[in-house]
Amino acid sequence: MSLISENIKYLRKKLGLTQEQFAERIDIKRSLVGAYEEGRADPRISNLIRMANVFGTSVDILINKDVSRLSEEELNVSKFKRGKEVLAITVDEHQRENIELVPQKAAAGYLNGYADPEYIQELPKFKLPILPGNATYRAFEISGDSMLPILPGTIIIGEYIDDVRDIKNGKTYILVTKSEGIVYKRVFNYINDNGKLFLVSDNRQYAPFQIGIEDVLEVWASKAYISVQFPDADDSKEVSTEQLASIVLDLQKEIIRLKESKK
Repeated sequence: MSLISENIKYLRKKLGLTQEQFAERIDIKRSLVGAYEEGRADPRISNLIRMANVFGTSVDILINKDVSRLSEEELNVSKFKRGKEVLAITVDEHQRENIELVPQKAAAGYLNGYADPEYIQELPKFKLPILPGNATYRAFEISGDSMLPILPGTIIIGEYIDDVRDIKNGKTYILVTKSEGIVYKRVFNYINDNGKLFLVSDNRQYAPFQIGIEDVLEVWASKAYISVQFPDADDSKEVSTEQLASIVLDLQKEIIRLKESKK
């Protein structure tokens, strides 16, 4: 049997589930579970995601590691990672991933349904051939003018980032968060320093703010945008990354000063 076959069988038994019970959990036939465990069939990506979710691990671990040799800590996904075990996707008839669109009106529902394959299945879908095919993408319609010259109603296409620590300072991301909802911001990574991310708007009228790593549900790195509106000439002046970094540093200093004044 293959490594993934052994892993599925081992983890299913570890959970104390019969093949029938496990099949019900991931919404497939019992015979297919048997085929997976005996190495007669390879799971499609959508089923791998469901299985990893049930096992409480990641697809990467399920495919590439001998789980019988892993400790509980190694088997469980790091608190800093939002791996494919919680990333629901859709595929076309050729098993190629779609780009799902989250319109403004669906933003609130997405916070509850982002990990639900049935919810994701209902979202509008499209393809964009110019994007590399070795990544997972999702599109979000943004609201507000905090990221001018990117206008309200623009659709930002993001590439899925499974480890929040991979965020690069000064780059723009779509963050799906518990407290702020879905936000499109320029992000500065201070996870190693204090477990925080600093979010900065390109429109200087909006103050930067910080969120804790535990608040982040998903991270999508901006790769392209689609808009039917064109920015005015006066809105085309962008703030440099160096200026934004200076804003963040000033904000950090102010936070440190306030903390020290309370001692």
